[in-house]
Amino acid sequence: MEVYPSSAAKAPGSAIPEEMRTYRAWIVWRYEERNGRRTKVPCDPRSGQGTFASTTDSRTWATFDEAAAALEGGRYDGLGFVFSSGDPFAGVDLDAGRDPGTGALEPWAEKIVEALAGYAEVSPSGRGVHVIVRGKVPGRKRGSVEAYSMARFFTMTGEALR
Repeated sequence: MEVYPSSAAKAPGSAIPEEMRTYRAWIVWRYEERNGRRTKVPCDPRSGQGTFASTTDSRTWATFDEAAAALEGGRYDGLGFVFSSGDPFAGVDLDAGRDPGTGALEPWAEKIVEALAGYAEVSPSGRGVHVIVRGKVPGRKRGSVEAYSMARFFTMTGEALR
């Protein structure tokens, strides 16, 4: 699998499917150190104060354009999409499924990406892959694979896989 060149610095999320961009389910996130670990903290893009966003409170979510504008302001590290009952999407997170140096997918991750046939992109670490599909799943984590369609957010890079 190849990665499309990232245009995230100029137009955040330009490779993200238009259908996803129409939902008011966007947040921004920033890295913070918590308990000795670097974590991605969801923030309300409309607050301007770095106020936390909630994955269960849509009042803390925004439009894609609002979130992209907040990201361009420089206070945040990325965009995020919140999965909820109000959208038709589920996300599958494949941790450690990609070699960040070569861009090659691990064989197990490539099989999952091909089987799901959804929108797939590189995670912020460069070591994982996020796949967005239409459907609903109960939240599950099994090994390096997580799947969610409610009350979770996925970081979005716009670095789409072919």
